[in-house]
Amino acid sequence: MAGTVARGGPPRTRAERWGTLGLLSGPLAWLVLFFVLPVGFVAAYSFGVVRIFPTDGGPSLEDWERFLLGRSIYMGLFWKSVAMSFTVSAVVVLLAYPVGYYLALCVRKRKYVLLLLIIAPFLTSFLLRVLAWKVILGDRGVVNSLLYWLHLRPPGDPIPWLLYSQFTVMLVLAYVWVPFVALPIFASLDSLDRSLLEAAGDLGAGRWRTFLRVTLPLSLPGVTAAFVFVFVPTIGEFVTPQLVGGTAGYMYGNAINDLFTKGLDWQAGSVLAMFLLLVVVVLMMIFGRWVQVRSVAA
Repeated sequence: MAGTVARGGPPRTRAERWGTLGLLSGPLAWLVLFFVLPVGFVAAYSFGVVRIFPTDGGPSLEDWERFLLGRSIYMGLFWKSVAMSFTVSAVVVLLAYPVGYYLALCVRKRKYVLLLLIIAPFLTSFLLRVLAWKVILGDRGVVNSLLYWLHLRPPGDPIPWLLYSQFTVMLVLAYVWVPFVALPIFASLDSLDRSLLEAAGDLGAGRWRTFLRVTLPLSLPGVTAAFVFVFVPTIGEFVTPQLVGGTAGYMYGNAINDLFTKGLDWQAGSVLAMFLLLVVVVLMMIFGRWVQVRSVAA
């Protein structure tokens, strides 16, 4: 018994329990007020339990059945957004990994200064940076003007898919996320045990073999976290497609926004929003379990 008390420590007093509850009450109240209650309201609205507008119907599963079982255009739009988000996430990870690798394993001095320089331009307004791409990629923007000047395209004949297209949306999203994705990859690589790399070299492994057999497997949790860090928010992205996507770059998040604002069909918008939330929760559970397994295996 004495050993158990020594290992577990003295029992907590009532004052300590109330003190812990008091410390947690603020964050818990914030979480309930600004996350649980809004999500519960949207969920109730999706089933028609809550009504605000006179045109809202009563409790029913009609919107859910139409979305899941019918030939809904929104389901196709959802898979289009998934494909675009997956492409953006893969491209961003491929672009950010060399940056994180260079800063973590190649730069010995001032690596945090370089990391700050990479992130510094993104301290400006997000909207300004997105709108700047409209100036760069517009019909009379930097890219098309350069092509005119080089006589690669006739004047007045801009590249049609350079703006207001899926390509533009994915390009701008990749530009936005690359510096932030470099952070978890940098943290994963910076925490590597350098002795493992030295041991691989002592055993005759070259740089590429060391990277493929040691560095890459040990950094996979950080890479997976970076992928999820991009994939989850870009599925519901609507600001960037609205500014630079046009009709071709219309995404699932734009449909939700339009149903709540222009269409005033809050019940259908709630169905789309709850479906997206459920998909994100499932993805987070899958990726979280995979990262945990990979971390233990590494």
